[in-house]
Amino acid sequence: MVILLFGPPGCGKGTQAAFLVERLRIPSISTGEMFRAECKAGTPLVRRACAILARGGLVGDEIVNGLVSGRILKEDCLKGFLLDGYPRTVSQARFFTRLLRQSGLPDPVVVHIDVPVHSLVARLTARRQCPGCLRIYNLQSHPPRVHDRCDADGTLLIQREDDCEAAIRQRLAAYHDQTGPVLDWFGRARVIRINGSQPPDEVSLEIEQSLPRLSVGAAG
Repeated sequence: MVILLFGPPGCGKGTQAAFLVERLRIPSISTGEMFRAECKAGTPLVRRACAILARGGLVGDEIVNGLVSGRILKEDCLKGFLLDGYPRTVSQARFFTRLLRQSGLPDPVVVHIDVPVHSLVARLTARRQCPGCLRIYNLQSHPPRVHDRCDADGTLLIQREDDCEAAIRQRLAAYHDQTGPVLDWFGRARVIRINGSQPPDEVSLEIEQSLPRLSVGAAG
């Protein structure tokens, strides 16, 4: 099974990706993590990408598609994989669909975790970080034992600049503008929309019941 996992910042996508990887025993592939790893390795393809990113530019489809192609054709992806952060454009979606068919892999299952904007803003503005050990807390879902103090070293927690409401709304708008056309291209019938406003365990259960292979496994 090939899963494309979409969801706005703060939707709990990381938690659900870990759940799916555990249940399906497939690798989780993040384009962001791939870029970081390849930058360290210094491969020619990604040296170009790192130079572009360092200038604040956007990496073109040719580089991103090449990176994804190389990764999903490795042996550990033969039985499927979960992809996070790709495709980001309709042209990437077209390329990826052709690549899957040429490689004998199944069409992707597209999962989108939906959460209302006001809930996402509330979640993300509640994040706090320890400036010392960099541990992350959330005043709603994972508060420190002592209000505004790090459990590990007692340092006063801070709110990062990118967790202020104005910055969050800007990020959410950018996500919607970028992802909307991609989801529309796949089509309403092919996108499984999950209610991400529920507690994480209930979100996992809804995903489990929505994916045929997981539902069969759960029933057995």
